[in-house]
Amino acid sequence: MALGVRLTLPRGAAWWCGVAALLAVGALLAHGRLSDAIDWQPALAWTQPWRLWSAAWVHFSDLHLQANLAGALLVALLGIAADVPMRAAMAWLVAWPLTQLGLLAQPALAHFGGLSGVLHAGVAVVAALLIIEGPRRRRWLGVALLAGLAIKLLTETPWGAPVQQRDGLDVAVAPLSHVTGVVSGLVACTLLLGMQRLHPAAAAHE
Repeated sequence: MALGVRLTLPRGAAWWCGVAALLAVGALLAHGRLSDAIDWQPALAWTQPWRLWSAAWVHFSDLHLQANLAGALLVALLGIAADVPMRAAMAWLVAWPLTQLGLLAQPALAHFGGLSGVLHAGVAVVAALLIIEGPRRRRWLGVALLAGLAIKLLTETPWGAPVQQRDGLDVAVAPLSHVTGVVSGLVACTLLLGMQRLHPAAAAHE
């Protein structure tokens, strides 16, 4: 008799990891290929709307890519640990283009690429979900997660120069993308949870 171990993820966590994989695999495939054709450029936001998604896949150095791939793995693990439902993955997908759209607030940022903004959105989705839906102990975890994000954003001085150099990185950072990611994640999660309350039958199928 053969014995085996079957490892499976809950449906919501599997969808969440699917979004993380889409971000990571897209970044790997796009690396070093025609970044000007798919990066974020505010002047082209309305005529070439695919950049709202594709800009997240653009990385300007190997180290930039490696750091964000590691971040994608950590956010995927965060979703598994939080046992997120499928609607959390949907909220993360909605927050993806919104993260880049928010960069219109800083038109001086002529070019942008990278996963970091969308990864911040994912963390914000998990935090909001824990706060809104979790039991008391998990709500405090959500509050702590959101507070950590807020402190990180403040220390990055997003009101300063559009791009800023950081120790340990060989590319400049656009702190506003982290802000727009967090805001987009919170907005997308709140909207989807609100829709769930209007249509509770949909959540029953998760």
